[in-house]
Amino acid sequence: MQKRDVVIAALQCQQPPYVPWACGVTRTAAERLKAYLHCDDLSKFFDNHIWMCGPKYPTGERLDAQLVRDCYGVIYTHADAQDLGVVVQVPLVRPEDFATYQFPDPRDPAWYIDMGRWRHDLCDHFTMFMIGGALYECAWALRGMENLLMDMVERPEFVEHLLDAITDNRLIQVHKAIAMDFDGVFFGDDYGMQTGLMMGAAHWRHFIKPRLARMIAPLRAAGKYAYLHCCGKVDMIFDDLVEIGLDIFNPFQPEVMDVFELLPRYHGRLAFHGGMGVQSVLPHGTVDDVTAMTTRLLIAGLSGDYIFAPSHEVTGDVPPENIFAMMRVLHDQPEYRKGSIQ
Repeated sequence: MQKRDVVIAALQCQQPPYVPWACGVTRTAAERLKAYLHCDDLSKFFDNHIWMCGPKYPTGERLDAQLVRDCYGVIYTHADAQDLGVVVQVPLVRPEDFATYQFPDPRDPAWYIDMGRWRHDLCDHFTMFMIGGALYECAWALRGMENLLMDMVERPEFVEHLLDAITDNRLIQVHKAIAMDFDGVFFGDDYGMQTGLMMGAAHWRHFIKPRLARMIAPLRAAGKYAYLHCCGKVDMIFDDLVEIGLDIFNPFQPEVMDVFELLPRYHGRLAFHGGMGVQSVLPHGTVDDVTAMTTRLLIAGLSGDYIFAPSHEVTGDVPPENIFAMMRVLHDQPEYRKGSIQ
């Protein structure tokens, strides 16, 4: 079996030969791990089963040593290349500014240079087309988070127009992903906190759910997979996500959700990617703790609907020994070791 076949077997509850995985690390963690392993290339060490690739958005305009304006007109700090930094100025200062706002054009072929070739070269992987800032994140970056949340109460019609425009823009990318024959689309859209949804369940169901459903519908029709990355405690909307056709949820944070209760509850209805705590076991546990938790997650995921991963990219505070211990358990799965990957 190829890696792609193992992932699809897991997603279709066909009891995969072993639990597949896709793990990521930040730049700092990667450098520490390379030094620990005495190697320059971590791809073989991780041997991930999912490959994700996003459009190449137009280069932002650097305003000074600290500030960048991106192609959406959002100005943010950019002192560290590992992250986008903090939004400091938004293009939609007033709701009226939306009347003249122009989105960058997702039909531009330059956005997709090399994506088709990469998709072909990595066809043994399960391939995901990434749309970061899919809906809510894009809206608050354009308007400001506090403003947008207040708009949901005071100017709901404006919020609906803004979210509809973003959805229309994203649907062009969804159809591009389908045409390029990616296995699915990754929607990155954090609307969770450690304690619940930022806007509350009622507002999420009113503003976000129907637009997310619109973005998922073409994927379902084309036989592709829909994947949502949303940090935080958001298990109160899992039934809603099932209803609108979501296939895979990530990052499945164990610090705020009971992953071992949720896995069997949603078996056959929703798959999960994640579950290994980057706020708890990985940075603060011992090698034995990491080994035990990785093993427990693999046992829970053997019946399908589960792809192992840390609950976010592994950060630089995680000891390399713990990353090594985690990967050793993954690689020691008998069917993986027997060479079932071609």
